[in-house]
Amino acid sequence: MASAVKSPWHSGELQMQRELGVANKMDELGRRVIRDHLPDQHRAFFAQLPFVVVGAVDSQGDPWATLLAQTPGFMQASTDKLLRIDSPLDPLDPATSGLADGGSVGLLGMEPATRRRNRMNGTISDNNASGFSVNVVQSFGNCPQYIQARDFQFVRDPASLPEASPLRMERLSDDVRELVANADTFFVASYVDNSDGRREVDVSHRGGRAGFVRIEEDGSLTVPDFAGNLFFATLGNILINPRAGLAFVDFETGDLLQLSGRAKIITESPEIAAFQGAERLWTFAPERIVYRPGAIPLRWTFQANGWSPNSLMTGSWEQAAERLKASALKERWRKFKVAKILDESSVIRSFHFEPIDGAGLIPHLAGQHLPIRVTPAACEKPAIRTYTLSCAPADGIYRISVKREGLVSSHLHDNLRVGDIIEARAPAGQFTIDAFERRPAVLLAAGVGVTPMLAMLRHVVYEGLRTRRVRPTWFFLSARSIGERAFAKEIERVSASANGLIRFVRVLSNTDGARECKDYDEAGRIDVDLLCRTLPFNDYDFYMCGPPAFMQSVYDDLRALNVADGRIHAEAFGPASLKRHGDVVEDVAPARIPSDTATPVMFVKSGKEARWVPDGGSLLDLAEARGLSPESGCRGGTCGTCRTHVVEGAVAYVTPPDFKVADDEALICCAVPANRESGGGPRLLLDI
Repeated sequence: MASAVKSPWHSGELQMQRELGVANKMDELGRRVIRDHLPDQHRAFFAQLPFVVVGAVDSQGDPWATLLAQTPGFMQASTDKLLRIDSPLDPLDPATSGLADGGSVGLLGMEPATRRRNRMNGTISDNNASGFSVNVVQSFGNCPQYIQARDFQFVRDPASLPEASPLRMERLSDDVRELVANADTFFVASYVDNSDGRREVDVSHRGGRAGFVRIEEDGSLTVPDFAGNLFFATLGNILINPRAGLAFVDFETGDLLQLSGRAKIITESPEIAAFQGAERLWTFAPERIVYRPGAIPLRWTFQANGWSPNSLMTGSWEQAAERLKASALKERWRKFKVAKILDESSVIRSFHFEPIDGAGLIPHLAGQHLPIRVTPAACEKPAIRTYTLSCAPADGIYRISVKREGLVSSHLHDNLRVGDIIEARAPAGQFTIDAFERRPAVLLAAGVGVTPMLAMLRHVVYEGLRTRRVRPTWFFLSARSIGERAFAKEIERVSASANGLIRFVRVLSNTDGARECKDYDEAGRIDVDLLCRTLPFNDYDFYMCGPPAFMQSVYDDLRALNVADGRIHAEAFGPASLKRHGDVVEDVAPARIPSDTATPVMFVKSGKEARWVPDGGSLLDLAEARGLSPESGCRGGTCGTCRTHVVEGAVAYVTPPDFKVADDEALICCAVPANRESGGGPRLLLDI
């Protein structure tokens, strides 16, 4: 990192920050937290540690990461500008040659038992038989993310050197591959040489679930890069200078694997989206390999509940592979097993589904629905319905929560059992939330409308904890009675994990048997009066889902308060769509107009023809009248199940649908041919 006198960051770090749009924020933060001295807290912290991670560059320009371990107290800062490290250097450690006087060094003090860590870099002086000193150039604290909690003990005199000789390898041996494949932690050293001749060395920690580092067939490594402090000390260095050094510790044996080679950042790959929590990938090709048996005199024991919560929020390469396999099947109906059934209230039941075809789950967006296909006893052919997923993308399950009403929903309640098989397609829908938006969100749920809101809440909290910035959110949940209300306990639990940034308001229409403040917060229903007296003055995004009358009433009242139409997001069920009166927007292309004359329609795949006439219903009605069975769900333009490619011609909608499609697609459940004046043609060809 560059000196904090001017910019706290060098060009590589700045480029990474600019790409994420956080350069200005990090400029201010860097000047405030990156110091040219050791604060008293850091001086005391280094003094209590039994080991320090060191990054150095040897005479060939290769960076190495290593660990130095001694009895606590071996590091002392006599002043805030100088840290003395009394630890004899092992001449067989490849990092040792980079610790000569005048050399640049990076230090990481880390206490796994408490997940505390502090970073420092500087220059070497007073190198002698007992150790060396580091003149402080930069000092700064680090967050506890991805550190697994471990307790240490010494197994030999730390002043003595290891008995076994290092093993230098041309390629990774089977034992080394096993160490890397099972690792949940490693350290990485990197550096840059500035134009003024200064060398800046950094050494950082990386952690995740066991196996988060993948070994490729050629021996190179692929590493997911998770959300961090946005310093980009490592990746910023790699962007300028690809040389890097990795160190893997065997915490049970004290063995140390040291690698030096070249790294590369990957910002575009389907594996990034497939690997939960990954924001990018980077690869490392080892060029020099040193394995030092028993190099470290310490042994570590994994604490009970020692996994970092942040590590547990990330995925695995196995899961990523399953997701990629599933993505290839996104246009197909797949078989799912009912894994669990839970009653959430007197009228709402949840069903958990697992795929049985060996592929994984396609990650959905919070708020999307799952199209399912079942055959109730009263039906001659399978019925398709869409049910909102009540889980977050990171939950690793498909869960739908269904109210007992209607033919298919009643069938699920009455007949579906654990172990039964249903068919489902990839999640779809456009009613979603941006967890990274800074504007506060207000979630308004009535009855079974809680399902997309719960998914959104879980997603907002997960992403907020992962990135350390939870979007402020208000959740209003309305139900007729306490018996019919679903998910209140789950919402309370999720909200409580967000450090006060989620506010939950429970509303009951019928309070019989319920205790005020304990079981509910407000009596009545969700309306603008409740919102006005509850919400602090601010600019909000509103998301709502529930019965049509509820949504229309709240929508109209919000618009009357001058809330922009674009700030009100709604999920409609069935043909009863929300009637919007949008903001005045100029230069918007006029909508197509339904044809007022008969139009020939050809269903290309089936080879059938028909003649649509005004007032003759939708294109879906026409297809069904010709004996075809196109897939459909809501029959009202909200779910997108009937989306069909338009081969020739154009369609129009009597009522604009909520689900948006491309110009060459049609929602045939509510579409009709467009007239010629607004873009239609003499005939309409559909890919059915």
